[in-house]
Amino acid sequence: MLYDLLKSRRSIRKFQNKEVEKEKIDIILKSALMAPSSRSRRPWEFIAVTDKEKLEKLSKIREHSSDFLAGAPLGIVVVANPKTCDVWIEDSSIAAIIIQLSAQSLGLGSCWIQVRERFGRNNKRAGDIVKEILQIPDEYEVECIIAVGYPAEEKKPYNVDELPYNKLHFESF
Repeated sequence: MLYDLLKSRRSIRKFQNKEVEKEKIDIILKSALMAPSSRSRRPWEFIAVTDKEKLEKLSKIREHSSDFLAGAPLGIVVVANPKTCDVWIEDSSIAAIIIQLSAQSLGLGSCWIQVRERFGRNNKRAGDIVKEILQIPDEYEVECIIAVGYPAEEKKPYNVDELPYNKLHFESF
């Protein structure tokens, strides 16, 4: 049940030194291709990265918050062409969470690394650094990178009694 999957999905930043099987990568990527998008424009594209050297370089795109990618066996870079659709950010974000939920359903952990509107060393746009590393054409923007792998840390599921129910409204704010 999706509800149970959502309760157990937590951001994982420590991964086992174990490859993600090609079959699982294929399922995750096919799932991303089925993500809803505005008017079925599908502005997104996905780059699966398993090369350790590239993952190491990608882990340094930001001053903080991306280091753990170096220890992940898989990074999925979510990019989109803004000219394809005016809501490419939303469409890319939906696809990214589909990637995370698919990974979770396969017994894998994941963590979102925000790239769009983030900066690396020398105040260089993180997305531009990713474009250089992965030879992404200029017309694309990088939304995020999803680190994926077998968890090497255990996090408790969400406690539904502690959810911020004050954020829920019915009929009006």
